[in-house]
Amino acid sequence: MNDEARSVAIDFKGELPEGSCHLCLIFDDDEQREKIASAYISEGLRKGELVRYFADASSPQDIRAWLARMGVELPEEGAGGPFSISASMDAYCPHGRFAPEEMIGGMLPRYERAKMAGYSGSRSCGEMTWALKGIPGSEKLLAYEAMLNTVGGDFPHSGMCMYDARLFDGATLFKVLQVHPYMIARGQIVRNPFYLRSEEALSNAV
Repeated sequence: MNDEARSVAIDFKGELPEGSCHLCLIFDDDEQREKIASAYISEGLRKGELVRYFADASSPQDIRAWLARMGVELPEEGAGGPFSISASMDAYCPHGRFAPEEMIGGMLPRYERAKMAGYSGSRSCGEMTWALKGIPGSEKLLAYEAMLNTVGGDFPHSGMCMYDARLFDGATLFKVLQVHPYMIARGQIVRNPFYLRSEEALSNAV
């Protein structure tokens, strides 16, 4: 991903790099997560991007409720529409297991389909608590996060991985920081000082 991309303003305090961006939100308060995720989603819809929310701890009904409470105007729900909510398990483990290489391999074709459909970019955010459920392959989560930083292409794509600090242990969260070029700190998107380049992060992702 292009760490040197030109930046543009986003609704909450901070900037989302134009182009491709892989960032993490480590939170310990649901209201904080809802505020940041709603701004992230709203900006994507405003820019004509394909926006996807992968839910695990939250129900689709609850997500739509707090998005409405935050003033996010959502398009009508429908297959192939600009915004959808789906289960994290279906997105990350479609065959009952987590296979990072398959996930990474399918990304560029998905981006190409979104581009052909007329979207200006692709934006996703995911609740990562699914990784705590002992699903086969979930031990490869950090390797997957590191591999995401190697996905190229000319189609703008951004992903925000949301980790609940009340559920993940401190050692895991530190490794999570090492595989995200950007992080959200005090409501601002900043370059992550703990980030390791993909090769080094992959060697450490155990």
